Amino acid sequence: MLAGSDGLGGISLHNPHWAKALGVVTLTLILFLGGLDTEYDHIRPIVWNGIFLSTIGVLVTAFSIGYFIYCITDFNLVEGLLVGSIISSTDAAAVFSILRSKNIHLKHNLAPTLELESGSNDVMAYFLMVFFTGMLSSKGDVTVASALPMFLKEMVIGGMMGFMAGKAMILVVNRPQLVNEALYPGLTLSMTLFTYSATNLIHGSGFLAVYIAALMLGSQEFLYKKSLVRFYDGITWLMQVGMFIALGLLVFPKRLIPVAGVGILISLALKFVARPLGVFLSLAFFKKVDFRQKLFVSWVGLRGAVPIVFATYPLLAGIDKSDTIFHIVFFIVLTSILFQGTTLHALAKRLKLEAKVRKKRSKAISLSEDVKSELLELVLPESSTVAGKSIAKLGLPKESLIVLISRNESYLTPRGSTVIEAGDKLMVMADHKQATEAVKVCLGVD
Repeated sequence: MLAGSDGLGGISLHNPHWAKALGVVTLTLILFLGGLDTEYDHIRPIVWNGIFLSTIGVLVTAFSIGYFIYCITDFNLVEGLLVGSIISSTDAAAVFSILRSKNIHLKHNLAPTLELESGSNDVMAYFLMVFFTGMLSSKGDVTVASALPMFLKEMVIGGMMGFMAGKAMILVVNRPQLVNEALYPGLTLSMTLFTYSATNLIHGSGFLAVYIAALMLGSQEFLYKKSLVRFYDGITWLMQVGMFIALGLLVFPKRLIPVAGVGILISLALKFVARPLGVFLSLAFFKKVDFRQKLFVSWVGLRGAVPIVFATYPLLAGIDKSDTIFHIVFFIVLTSILFQGTTLHALAKRLKLEAKVRKKRSKAISLSEDVKSELLELVLPESSTVAGKSIAKLGLPKESLIVLISRNESYLTPRGSTVIEAGDKLMVMADHKQATEAVKVCLGVD
């Protein structure tokens, strides 16, 4: 902002088209990384929580804050609902980065719930934003009756394309033996961008398709998975930096001052009324989610790059007051990151939702990606029928070997005569996936 045309730098970049394109690519990569780094086993217990938050929660938030904007400004109802739609979704990049960079560990599956919500609720917000933008630009030609079939079509096509793209990615990444590991990021990157573009071309939700494809790919073991996650983590951060520079240059600081008062009121209403209302209503069906959890989820309604990207659409459509909308949205994003983003850790402690993570004396061994064997740590459950038996009598497959036993904070060197006990942590080496599954069955470990 300071380097822009209103600031000291005097750099002029008044090109919403370029900013929108950069933002779409950045959001695509953010969603892909979020899906790739999310384990399906972690989100399976809270899938419906995330779905309700990303649909009902977004709808309630958008309409309640939109009506509030209509009441306190000179915007008409549709314009107010347009602003509400733009700021209704939480930002995946902000949620992912703050939870992980602050090393916040949460109880009750709150972390996967927040990540699933922030990764999937952009679809509903995008649909609402496009719908109200269409209403304002078409002067009444777009109606709810005409928009609902379009929404359902986008969801169905996006879901199907995401499923097919995910299957294709798994096959393509595991099949080719490329001459260099460095080629795999380019291969997956091209498939990710193709998935988004192809889905949009046939009028589906490209964002949904990319997220579903990434979830499917991330739930599988494939070549160079760790290095690919690191690559996308780095390029996503780089894209965010570039996008915020571009968006900062698009903002006129002097135009933020007139909307500061309205922006503060909208921001307060969003944080303390609209977002909590959406969260409490959408999670009212889940008895296991108590008041403290709902309160914390309400506060983690971080707004980041996504609302700013969405705010470029009315600019490009030539909507009246679109410039004012853009600056209001930018102001709301700044206050959200400053106040909500910096208080998450303290609030988690205050509500006693932070999980205590026991510090480990040693880290798990990270094998080279080229090694086909698997090294896994298994805890022998109390119900195991092999507890009290010696290793020689376990009947483990020949392709496996117990290499280390951890018991009562000490380590034992396993021998054939070593008797294993319930609660032992066994470090097992297996030659392949089938041997791994056979070991789990033999030991009675899920």
